[in-house]
Amino acid sequence: MTSSPITSLSEDRPVETQRPQGPSEPLAAKVSAITALFWVIKILTTGMGEAASDGLGETSLALGGIVGVGGFVLALWLQLRSDRYHAPTYWFCVSMVAVFGTIMADILHVATGLSYYVTSAFYAAAVAVLFRWWHRSEGTLSIHHVDTRRRERFYWATVLATFALGTAVGDLTGLTMHLGFLPSGFLFLAAILVPLAAWRLGVNATLAFWAAYVLTRPLGASFADWIGKDHAIGNGLGFGDLRLTAILCVAIAALVTWAHRSGHDIQEPIPVDA
Repeated sequence: MTSSPITSLSEDRPVETQRPQGPSEPLAAKVSAITALFWVIKILTTGMGEAASDGLGETSLALGGIVGVGGFVLALWLQLRSDRYHAPTYWFCVSMVAVFGTIMADILHVATGLSYYVTSAFYAAAVAVLFRWWHRSEGTLSIHHVDTRRRERFYWATVLATFALGTAVGDLTGLTMHLGFLPSGFLFLAAILVPLAAWRLGVNATLAFWAAYVLTRPLGASFADWIGKDHAIGNGLGFGDLRLTAILCVAIAALVTWAHRSGHDIQEPIPVDA
C-alpha cells in the first residue's frame, strides 16, 4: 500500500532530478524563511483577506471581482516570473491569494447553497489531493525545497486551497455552529499551539508546518470578522471591514518592508546533495 503524504513526511526526500537545471529555474527556495515574523505577517494577511473580500463584496460585487481575481492573477504572475525570493512580491501574492481564496469559498457556499460542513469537507479533500499529488511528484512537501517552477506551482495551488478551507471552517464554527467570531478565534488560537508543541516534541517539521499553516486562516479570519462585523453577525464589534482592511494593509506593508530591508526572511540556498 502506498503511504500517504501525511504518514510518510518523516521520510521526505526531494526528487533530485527535479532540482534547478538551468538559469530559468529559481536560484533558491522562493518562500520566506519560517520565523516568528513569517507567522505574524501570515496571520495578518488572513485577516486582511477576509475583511477585504467581505468589504469589497458589500460595496460592489464588480469591484470585488476585479480586485480579487485581477489582483490574484497579477500577483501570481509577478511571483512566478521571478527567479528568486523577493519579500514584497511574495507577500503581495500571499495577500491576493487571501482575498481570492475567501471569494472562492464564499461563492461556493452562496452559489450552491451548500452548508459550511460540506464546503469545509470539499476544500479539505482538495488540500489532501494536492498534498498527495505534490508529494508523489516531488518526493517532498518541504517549503525549503520550493526551488523549481513545478514545485512552486504546487506550493501556490496548495496555499490557495488552504485559504479556501480556512475560510469555510472559520465560517462553520463562527456562524453555523453559533460559537461567534471571538470564541472561534480563541478556539483556533488554542488549536495552532498543538502543531507548535508537537514540533517541539519531535514531530516531523513539515507536517507541523502545514498543520499550523492551515490553522492560520480561520485564526486570522475569525478575529478579523469579530472586529469588522456588526454585533448582529457573530457578535462583532462593528468596526467596519474596509477600515480594518486599510489598517491591516498598512501593518503588513510595514512588516514586509522591514523584512525586505533586513534580509532576515531569506532562506539560505540548500546544497543539491542536502
